[in-house]
Amino acid sequence: MTSRVKVSSVGATSDDYRNEDFTQRLHDYDVVLTSREPNVLERSLKVLRPGGKLISLSGPTDPAFGQSVGANWAVRQIMRLMSSRFRRLARQHGIEYCLLFMRAGRAQLAKIAAFDESGAIRPVLDRIRPFVRTSEILSLIDDTRGPGKVVVSRDLDPYSVDDLLTKPRSVSRIKRDVSTS
Repeated sequence: MTSRVKVSSVGATSDDYRNEDFTQRLHDYDVVLTSREPNVLERSLKVLRPGGKLISLSGPTDPAFGQSVGANWAVRQIMRLMSSRFRRLARQHGIEYCLLFMRAGRAQLAKIAAFDESGAIRPVLDRIRPFVRTSEILSLIDDTRGPGKVVVSRDLDPYSVDDLLTKPRSVSRIKRDVSTS
């Protein structure tokens, strides 16, 4: 299953931003979530409708981010300056911009687990490997770009399990597989 097919299966759109000018085909989207370099972030403004939202996982920090992490006044002003050009561009397009910074905490992880258990989200995992094979896992991640996340488990026997997964599956399915092995 190709990446595009996987993305489409969850109701999202994926584009080859390296080889295609996605701004020529896509328009009037409500939300764009991106983790790409600044030029893709700027081009993403063109595909959103006025009033849309651009969420970046790696873009310039914004003042709201500085406040949320408790940065002091001087650091917040530096963040404001660093993102001012891009925030101005977003405003000119009538777009709301924000940086999404993940902070895993017990309450947040419990909510994510509840979404997973209910089937509301379908994370895709590439493989589950035993903890003792961590160096091999790091090589795998560096050498290939798998279809999902690689999970390290402390509960797997490294001598009886090569790869628990040979094809991507949802987290719920993997939980069942691990509990029965």
